[in-house]
Amino acid sequence: MNKTLIFDLGGVLIDWNPRHLYRSVFDRESDMNFFLDNICTNDWNELQDSGRSIAEATAVLCNHFPEHTDHIKLYYDQWEKMLYGPIDESVHILKSVKDQGYRILALTNWSAETFPIALKRFDFLHWFEDVLVSGEIKMKKPDPAIFNLLVKRYKLDPKESVFIDDNIKNVAVSKTVGLDGIHFTSPYLLTLQLAERGIRIPT
Repeated sequence: MNKTLIFDLGGVLIDWNPRHLYRSVFDRESDMNFFLDNICTNDWNELQDSGRSIAEATAVLCNHFPEHTDHIKLYYDQWEKMLYGPIDESVHILKSVKDQGYRILALTNWSAETFPIALKRFDFLHWFEDVLVSGEIKMKKPDPAIFNLLVKRYKLDPKESVFIDDNIKNVAVSKTVGLDGIHFTSPYLLTLQLAERGIRIPT
């Protein structure tokens, strides 16, 4: 029982996607895809995950794309609609390892301003010993510094610490600091990957 499991949140335990909001906003899928690929992009969103304020981020885009101001403002005005819900099978895995007595932590790229919304909505986020939120510490995955901070702050033994993330780049960097990284692709495969490490998940 000396292993620590570190979970990513979005894409592993929570189904978050801007398309859950914008499908109800745009009449055509192609228009939505253009907007998210070229205006409210992943790169833009990740700057909020690094600590930039929502107010600044919104102002920057509205100044660059004034014709899209209404749609840009919706991104955070109705951000909660992007939280489709929990990935139930993954939450089952989390509960199982918690009930078995494993130490559980979370490491997430998330805006400090929106994370409290998720905390209120998802009870299982309170199961963790702690959640390291990128927007609060102003560094994010896959920067090796955030993994080094994780190890130092929580006094982890990297050889006994399993990091689970749906982004393969994050997993690759986690391994460079000695963590046992698992690339999450589905709850079913995660169950098998944990079993290989002696962590059994009852069905």
